[in-house]
Amino acid sequence: MKRTALLTVAAVAALGLTACSSGAGGSSTTAASTQLNIYAWADEIPKSVIAAFEKETGIKVTVDTFDANETMISKLAAGGSGYDIVEPSQYAVQQLVGQDLVEKLDHSKITGLDNLGKKFADPSYDKGNEYSVPWIWGTTGLAYNEKCTGTAIDSWKALWDPAYKGKIYMLDNMLSAYIPALQVNGLKATSTSEKDIAKATQSLLDQKPLLAGYNSSNYSDLLASGDACVAEAYGGSAIAKVTAANPDVKFVIPKEGGTLWVDGFSVAKNAPHSDAAYKWLNFTLRPEIAAMATNDGGSATANEAAKADITDKTMLESVAVYPTDAQLKASEFIVDPGKALQYFQQGWTKVKAS
Repeated sequence: MKRTALLTVAAVAALGLTACSSGAGGSSTTAASTQLNIYAWADEIPKSVIAAFEKETGIKVTVDTFDANETMISKLAAGGSGYDIVEPSQYAVQQLVGQDLVEKLDHSKITGLDNLGKKFADPSYDKGNEYSVPWIWGTTGLAYNEKCTGTAIDSWKALWDPAYKGKIYMLDNMLSAYIPALQVNGLKATSTSEKDIAKATQSLLDQKPLLAGYNSSNYSDLLASGDACVAEAYGGSAIAKVTAANPDVKFVIPKEGGTLWVDGFSVAKNAPHSDAAYKWLNFTLRPEIAAMATNDGGSATANEAAKADITDKTMLESVAVYPTDAQLKASEFIVDPGKALQYFQQGWTKVKAS
Protein backbone atom coordinates (compact mmCIF):
# COMPACT_ATOMS: atom_id res chain seq x y z
CA MET A 1 0.00 0.00 0.00
CA LYS A 2 1.22 3.44 -0.80
CA ARG A 3 1.88 6.16 1.62
CA THR A 4 3.32 8.77 -0.62
CA ALA A 5 0.60 10.65 1.21
CA LEU A 6 3.28 11.40 3.78
CA LEU A 7 6.15 12.01 1.37
CA THR A 8 6.49 15.64 2.30
CA VAL A 9 4.27 18.45 3.41
CA ALA A 10 6.92 20.99 2.58
CA ALA A 11 5.52 21.76 -0.84
CA VAL A 12 2.09 22.46 0.57
CA ALA A 13 3.44 24.39 3.53
CA ALA A 14 5.14 26.68 1.04
CA LEU A 15 1.73 27.52 -0.39
CA GLY A 16 0.76 29.05 2.94
CA LEU A 17 -2.82 29.38 3.99
CA THR A 18 -3.93 31.69 1.21
CA ALA A 19 -7.38 30.82 -0.03
CA CYS A 20 -7.49 30.32 -3.78
CA SER A 21 -10.43 30.02 -6.09
CA SER A 22 -11.03 26.57 -7.52
CA GLY A 23 -13.72 24.85 -9.45
CA ALA A 24 -15.51 25.99 -12.58
CA GLY A 25 -18.51 28.23 -12.69
CA GLY A 26 -19.71 27.80 -9.10
CA SER A 27 -21.77 25.10 -7.42
CA SER A 28 -24.63 23.51 -9.30
CA THR A 29 -27.93 23.25 -7.50
CA THR A 30 -29.82 21.43 -10.25
CA ALA A 31 -31.02 17.89 -9.59
CA ALA A 32 -30.14 16.75 -13.09
CA SER A 33 -26.35 16.71 -13.13
CA THR A 34 -25.15 13.98 -15.46
CA GLN A 35 -21.43 14.36 -14.71
CA LEU A 36 -19.19 13.82 -11.68
CA ASN A 37 -15.49 14.66 -11.72
CA ILE A 38 -13.32 12.92 -9.13
CA TYR A 39 -9.64 13.46 -8.28
CA ALA A 40 -8.41 10.47 -6.30
CA TRP A 41 -5.54 8.20 -5.35
CA ALA A 42 -4.77 5.64 -8.05
CA ASP A 43 -6.41 2.24 -7.48
CA GLU A 44 -8.33 3.27 -4.35
CA ILE A 45 -11.78 3.42 -5.93
CA PRO A 46 -12.51 0.01 -7.49
CA LYS A 47 -13.94 0.07 -11.01
CA SER A 48 -16.89 -1.91 -9.66
CA VAL A 49 -17.88 1.06 -7.46
CA ILE A 50 -17.74 3.48 -10.39
CA ALA A 51 -19.75 1.14 -12.60
CA ALA A 52 -22.42 0.57 -9.94
CA PHE A 53 -22.78 4.32 -9.31
CA GLU A 54 -23.11 5.10 -13.02
CA LYS A 55 -25.66 2.34 -13.54
CA GLU A 56 -27.82 3.40 -10.60
CA THR A 57 -27.72 7.18 -11.11
CA GLY A 58 -27.07 7.65 -14.81
CA ILE A 59 -24.27 10.03 -13.86
CA LYS A 60 -21.07 9.74 -15.89
CA VAL A 61 -18.00 9.58 -13.66
CA THR A 62 -14.57 10.82 -14.73
CA VAL A 63 -11.69 9.91 -12.43
CA ASP A 64 -8.27 11.56 -12.58
CA THR A 65 -5.57 10.25 -10.25
CA PHE A 66 -2.67 11.67 -8.25
CA ASP A 67 0.27 10.08 -6.44
CA ALA A 68 0.74 12.61 -3.63
CA ASN A 69 -1.54 14.87 -1.60
CA GLU A 70 0.70 17.77 -2.50
CA THR A 71 -0.08 17.31 -6.20
CA MET A 72 -3.80 17.33 -5.51
CA ILE A 73 -3.67 20.38 -3.24
CA SER A 74 -1.57 22.34 -5.71
CA LYS A 75 -4.04 21.52 -8.49
CA LEU A 76 -6.97 22.82 -6.47
CA ALA A 77 -5.04 25.88 -5.32
CA ALA A 78 -4.28 26.81 -8.94
CA GLY A 79 -8.02 27.21 -9.52
CA GLY A 80 -10.38 26.07 -12.24
CA SER A 81 -9.86 22.36 -11.64
CA GLY A 82 -13.48 21.46 -12.31
CA TYR A 83 -13.38 18.65 -9.74
CA ASP A 84 -16.38 17.81 -7.60
CA ILE A 85 -14.96 15.15 -5.28
CA VAL A 86 -11.35 14.93 -4.09
CA GLU A 87 -9.77 12.20 -1.95
CA PRO A 88 -7.35 13.72 0.58
CA SER A 89 -5.51 11.87 3.30
CA GLN A 90 -6.11 12.95 6.89
CA TYR A 91 -3.44 15.64 7.22
CA ALA A 92 -4.31 16.97 3.77
CA VAL A 93 -7.90 17.57 4.90
CA GLN A 94 -6.53 20.04 7.44
CA GLN A 95 -4.51 21.82 4.77
CA LEU A 96 -7.40 21.95 2.31
CA VAL A 97 -9.61 23.49 5.00
CA GLY A 98 -6.89 25.98 5.89
CA GLN A 99 -6.68 27.11 2.27
CA ASP A 100 -10.48 27.15 1.82
CA LEU A 101 -10.28 24.60 -1.00
CA VAL A 102 -13.08 22.28 0.15
CA GLU A 103 -16.67 22.87 1.17
CA LYS A 104 -18.01 22.39 4.67
CA LEU A 105 -20.32 19.41 4.28
CA ASP A 106 -24.06 19.86 4.60
CA HIS A 107 -24.92 16.89 6.81
CA SER A 108 -28.62 17.34 6.08
CA LYS A 109 -27.83 16.04 2.59
CA ILE A 110 -25.84 13.03 3.78
CA THR A 111 -27.17 9.65 4.84
CA GLY A 112 -25.02 6.91 6.31
CA LEU A 113 -22.44 8.68 8.45
CA ASP A 114 -23.61 6.50 11.32
CA ASN A 115 -22.21 3.51 9.40
CA LEU A 116 -18.65 4.71 10.03
CA GLY A 117 -16.50 2.99 12.63
CA LYS A 118 -16.09 4.79 15.93
CA LYS A 119 -12.47 5.71 15.14
CA PHE A 120 -13.56 7.47 11.95
CA ALA A 121 -16.85 9.05 13.04
CA ASP A 122 -15.25 11.97 14.87
CA PRO A 123 -11.55 11.93 13.88
CA SER A 124 -9.00 14.26 15.41
CA TYR A 125 -8.09 15.75 12.03
CA ASP A 126 -11.71 16.61 11.12
CA LYS A 127 -13.94 16.81 14.18
CA GLY A 128 -17.50 15.83 13.41
CA ASN A 129 -16.54 14.90 9.82
CA GLU A 130 -17.28 18.49 8.87
CA TYR A 131 -15.18 18.38 5.69
CA SER A 132 -14.55 14.74 4.82
CA VAL A 133 -16.11 11.28 4.71
CA PRO A 134 -13.52 8.54 5.40
CA TRP A 135 -13.30 5.88 2.69
CA ILE A 136 -10.32 3.56 3.30
CA TRP A 137 -7.58 3.38 5.90
CA GLY A 138 -4.41 1.60 6.86
CA THR A 139 -1.62 1.45 9.40
CA THR A 140 2.11 1.95 9.73
CA GLY A 141 3.64 -0.97 11.55
CA LEU A 142 6.41 -3.53 11.66
CA ALA A 143 7.03 -6.43 9.28
CA TYR A 144 9.59 -9.16 9.83
CA ASN A 145 10.74 -12.56 8.61
CA GLU A 146 10.61 -14.87 11.62
CA LYS A 147 12.96 -17.36 9.98
CA CYS A 148 15.51 -14.55 9.86
CA THR A 149 14.84 -13.06 13.30
CA GLY A 150 14.46 -16.44 14.99
CA THR A 151 11.77 -15.04 17.24
CA ALA A 152 8.51 -13.15 17.22
CA ILE A 153 8.79 -9.35 17.32
CA ASP A 154 6.37 -6.87 18.85
CA SER A 155 8.38 -3.69 19.38
CA TRP A 156 9.90 -0.88 17.34
CA LYS A 157 13.09 -1.68 19.27
CA ALA A 158 13.80 -4.40 16.70
CA LEU A 159 14.62 -1.63 14.21
CA TRP A 160 17.51 -0.66 16.49
CA ASP A 161 18.69 -4.22 17.27
CA PRO A 162 22.36 -4.80 16.29
CA ALA A 163 21.53 -8.49 15.78
CA TYR A 164 19.82 -7.53 12.51
CA LYS A 165 22.47 -5.12 11.28
CA GLY A 166 22.47 -4.84 7.51
CA LYS A 167 19.00 -6.38 7.26
CA ILE A 168 16.90 -3.54 8.65
CA TYR A 169 14.85 -1.25 6.42
CA MET A 170 13.05 1.97 7.24
CA LEU A 171 10.43 3.64 5.08
CA ASP A 172 11.98 6.26 2.83
CA ASN A 173 9.60 8.91 4.04
CA MET A 174 10.23 11.69 6.51
CA LEU A 175 7.09 11.63 8.67
CA SER A 176 6.83 7.84 8.48
CA ALA A 177 10.43 7.39 9.67
CA TYR A 178 9.76 9.63 12.66
CA ILE A 179 6.85 7.44 13.81
CA PRO A 180 9.01 4.66 15.32
CA ALA A 181 11.73 7.15 16.27
CA LEU A 182 9.26 9.03 18.45
CA GLN A 183 7.32 6.07 19.78
CA VAL A 184 10.40 4.01 20.67
CA ASN A 185 11.27 6.86 23.03
CA GLY A 186 7.86 6.73 24.66
CA LEU A 187 6.73 9.85 22.82
CA LYS A 188 3.59 10.48 20.79
CA ALA A 189 3.90 10.04 17.04
CA THR A 190 1.92 13.27 16.71
CA SER A 191 4.30 15.30 18.86
CA THR A 192 5.26 18.74 17.55
CA SER A 193 7.65 19.47 20.40
CA GLU A 194 11.05 20.63 19.21
CA LYS A 195 12.64 18.73 22.08
CA ASP A 196 10.80 15.48 21.22
CA ILE A 197 11.66 15.74 17.54
CA ALA A 198 15.32 16.36 18.40
CA LYS A 199 15.33 13.22 20.54
CA ALA A 200 13.77 11.22 17.71
CA THR A 201 16.32 12.65 15.27
CA GLN A 202 19.13 11.40 17.50
CA SER A 203 17.55 7.95 17.53
CA LEU A 204 17.48 7.93 13.73
CA LEU A 205 21.13 9.00 13.65
CA ASP A 206 22.04 6.22 16.08
CA GLN A 207 20.14 3.74 13.93
CA LYS A 208 21.72 4.70 10.61
CA PRO A 209 24.79 2.36 10.84
CA LEU A 210 22.46 -0.62 11.33
CA LEU A 211 20.34 -0.01 8.25
CA ALA A 212 20.42 -1.76 4.93
CA GLY A 213 18.62 1.30 3.64
CA TYR A 214 15.47 3.39 3.38
CA ASN A 215 12.89 1.67 1.21
CA SER A 216 9.24 2.38 0.52
CA SER A 217 8.83 0.20 -2.54
CA ASN A 218 9.94 -3.46 -2.43
CA TYR A 219 10.61 -4.15 1.24
CA SER A 220 7.87 -6.82 1.15
CA ASP A 221 9.84 -8.76 -1.46
CA LEU A 222 13.04 -8.37 0.54
CA LEU A 223 11.33 -9.75 3.62
CA ALA A 224 9.91 -12.67 1.67
CA SER A 225 13.34 -13.58 0.29
CA GLY A 226 15.08 -13.18 3.65
CA ASP A 227 17.25 -10.33 2.40
CA ALA A 228 15.53 -8.24 5.05
CA CYS A 229 14.90 -9.39 8.63
CA VAL A 230 12.78 -6.51 9.82
CA ALA A 231 11.28 -3.42 8.22
CA GLU A 232 9.01 -0.53 8.98
CA ALA A 233 6.01 -1.19 6.76
CA TYR A 234 2.67 0.12 5.63
CA GLY A 235 -0.27 -2.14 6.33
CA GLY A 236 -2.59 -2.91 3.44
CA SER A 237 -3.14 -5.27 0.56
CA ALA A 238 0.52 -5.45 -0.55
CA ILE A 239 1.96 -6.70 2.74
CA ALA A 240 -1.16 -8.81 3.33
CA LYS A 241 -0.49 -10.74 0.12
CA VAL A 242 3.09 -11.43 1.18
CA THR A 243 2.13 -12.59 4.66
CA ALA A 244 -0.53 -14.87 3.15
CA ALA A 245 1.94 -16.38 0.67
CA ASN A 246 4.89 -16.72 3.06
CA PRO A 247 4.11 -17.88 6.63
CA ASP A 248 7.54 -16.66 7.79
CA VAL A 249 6.63 -13.04 7.08
CA LYS A 250 4.57 -11.32 9.78
CA PHE A 251 3.05 -7.87 10.14
CA VAL A 252 2.38 -6.41 13.58
CA ILE A 253 1.30 -3.17 15.16
CA PRO A 254 4.14 -2.50 17.65
CA LYS A 255 3.25 -2.44 21.33
CA GLU A 256 4.36 1.20 21.41
CA GLY A 257 1.38 2.11 19.26
CA GLY A 258 1.66 2.50 15.52
CA THR A 259 -0.25 5.03 13.44
CA LEU A 260 -3.16 5.33 11.04
CA TRP A 261 -3.68 6.96 7.68
CA VAL A 262 -7.10 7.61 6.16
CA ASP A 263 -8.15 8.58 2.65
CA GLY A 264 -11.62 10.06 2.37
CA PHE A 265 -13.92 12.07 0.13
CA SER A 266 -14.39 15.83 0.28
CA VAL A 267 -16.41 18.21 -1.89
CA ALA A 268 -14.17 20.65 -3.74
CA LYS A 269 -14.82 24.36 -3.32
CA ASN A 270 -17.25 25.58 -5.98
CA ALA A 271 -17.79 22.03 -7.25
CA PRO A 272 -19.61 22.36 -10.59
CA HIS A 273 -21.79 19.31 -9.86
CA SER A 274 -22.34 19.50 -6.11
CA ASP A 275 -25.62 17.59 -6.24
CA ALA A 276 -23.85 14.69 -7.92
CA ALA A 277 -21.08 14.96 -5.32
CA TYR A 278 -23.57 14.43 -2.50
CA LYS A 279 -25.08 11.48 -4.35
CA TRP A 280 -21.58 10.01 -4.46
CA LEU A 281 -21.05 10.51 -0.73
CA ASN A 282 -24.35 8.83 0.08
CA PHE A 283 -23.70 5.98 -2.36
CA THR A 284 -20.25 5.19 -0.97
CA LEU A 285 -21.54 5.30 2.61
CA ARG A 286 -23.86 2.36 1.92
CA PRO A 287 -22.42 -0.79 3.54
CA GLU A 288 -22.65 -2.98 0.45
CA ILE A 289 -20.80 -0.35 -1.60
CA ALA A 290 -18.18 0.43 1.04
CA ALA A 291 -17.48 -3.33 1.28
CA MET A 292 -16.25 -3.21 -2.32
CA ALA A 293 -13.21 -1.29 -1.09
CA THR A 294 -12.13 -4.53 0.58
CA ASN A 295 -13.74 -7.12 -1.70
CA ASP A 296 -12.48 -5.57 -4.93
CA GLY A 297 -9.78 -3.16 -3.74
CA GLY A 298 -8.10 -5.09 -0.94
CA SER A 299 -8.19 -2.12 1.44
CA ALA A 300 -9.81 -1.67 4.85
CA THR A 301 -13.05 0.27 4.74
CA ALA A 302 -13.82 2.91 7.34
CA ASN A 303 -17.45 1.76 7.18
CA GLU A 304 -18.06 -0.55 10.16
CA ALA A 305 -21.44 -1.67 8.87
CA ALA A 306 -19.77 -2.85 5.65
CA LYS A 307 -17.88 -5.65 7.41
CA ALA A 308 -20.94 -7.90 7.18
CA ASP A 309 -20.72 -7.64 3.38
CA ILE A 310 -17.02 -8.52 3.10
CA THR A 311 -16.88 -11.85 1.30
CA ASP A 312 -13.33 -12.93 2.16
CA LYS A 313 -13.41 -13.16 5.94
CA THR A 314 -9.65 -13.86 6.05
CA MET A 315 -9.22 -10.17 5.17
CA LEU A 316 -10.95 -9.27 8.43
CA GLU A 317 -8.60 -11.62 10.29
CA SER A 318 -5.42 -10.20 8.74
CA VAL A 319 -3.80 -7.62 11.00
CA ALA A 320 -2.08 -6.27 7.89
CA VAL A 321 -5.49 -5.09 6.66
CA TYR A 322 -7.70 -4.95 9.76
CA PRO A 323 -5.86 -4.57 13.08
CA THR A 324 -7.69 -5.65 16.21
CA ASP A 325 -10.04 -3.20 17.91
CA ALA A 326 -7.50 -2.76 20.71
CA GLN A 327 -4.69 -2.00 18.25
CA LEU A 328 -6.90 0.40 16.33
CA LYS A 329 -7.81 2.22 19.52
CA ALA A 330 -4.13 2.58 20.46
CA SER A 331 -3.07 3.90 17.05
CA GLU A 332 -2.85 7.61 16.29
CA PHE A 333 -3.69 9.60 13.18
CA ILE A 334 -0.70 11.38 11.69
CA VAL A 335 -1.80 14.99 11.31
CA ASP A 336 -0.41 18.18 9.82
CA PRO A 337 2.60 19.17 11.99
CA GLY A 338 2.08 22.84 11.18
CA LYS A 339 4.99 25.07 12.18
CA ALA A 340 6.84 22.05 13.60
CA LEU A 341 7.43 20.88 10.03
CA GLN A 342 10.71 22.80 10.06
CA TYR A 343 12.01 20.67 12.95
CA PHE A 344 11.27 17.47 11.07
CA GLN A 345 12.87 18.81 7.91
CA GLN A 346 16.02 19.96 9.70
CA GLY A 347 16.35 16.62 11.48
CA TRP A 348 15.67 14.57 8.36
CA THR A 349 18.33 16.47 6.46
CA LYS A 350 20.86 15.56 9.15
CA VAL A 351 19.82 11.91 9.10
CA LYS A 352 20.00 11.55 5.35
CA ALA A 353 23.38 13.29 5.23
CA SER A 354 24.93 11.16 7.98
